[in-house]
Amino acid sequence: MSIELIAIDLDGTLLNESHQITSPVKQAIHHARKQGIHIVLASGRPFTGIQRYLQELGLNETGSYCISNNGSVVHQANDGEHLLENLLDFEDYLFFESLSREIGVHLHALEFNKIYTANRDISPYTVREAFLTDTSLIYCPVDEMDDEMCFTKLMMIDHPSILSDAINFIPADAYEHYTLMQSSPYFLEILNKKANKGTAVKIIADHLGITRDKIMCIGDHNNDLAMIEFAGVGVAMGNAEQSVKDIAQFITATNEQDGVAIAINKFL
Repeated sequence: MSIELIAIDLDGTLLNESHQITSPVKQAIHHARKQGIHIVLASGRPFTGIQRYLQELGLNETGSYCISNNGSVVHQANDGEHLLENLLDFEDYLFFESLSREIGVHLHALEFNKIYTANRDISPYTVREAFLTDTSLIYCPVDEMDDEMCFTKLMMIDHPSILSDAINFIPADAYEHYTLMQSSPYFLEILNKKANKGTAVKIIADHLGITRDKIMCIGDHNNDLAMIEFAGVGVAMGNAEQSVKDIAQFITATNEQDGVAIAINKFL
């Protein structure tokens, strides 16, 4: 089998617990690129939260691509321009903003490189997300929002026990009309129904003329399921959720044990 494209999740996969790329992982990616293999970073983060890692790996060049917001947007890695958008509109925002208050959780909305929250008591998880992803955080009451805005994703965010209880009260039809996925114990992400990492990887692969049997995807959480299922070689990290391990062809070491490097070296 000849791999021509490798899509790699960031948090819990490419990055260790200190949010760093280790030397063995960098070396494996460098070796893959020297063989002409396309490396695609595929994250739940906005583009601003991916840029520094694109630069660190030398992926911020013409002909490279990345995936942000769990597949809502596919970017050209050199300048952030969009190859694909599957967005939410203001009516979607109003529905989930009202629902979040009804079920008792915080909510924020991502409009490309900005995070908006109408919660006067801004969640510490929202503050953490803005810090980690280098994204501007804006408090704005609902009635002051621009109703022409579109959003890459919405996020219900709260303490894991609060969020877990609240999820039980989300109406079934919300799952029919949107993609909802829990990307961490304190995040429930809400996307356009068409948006997921698997679809985004396919768009890039089609653009490059690469068939799915020549694609490797590596991830650790439920938001990686679609791309791991799509890939010819789906790789679960050793620290991955069991649902990810169940569909992967290969389980590598954890993100603290250079699991990405081990997977790349094994299949190349």
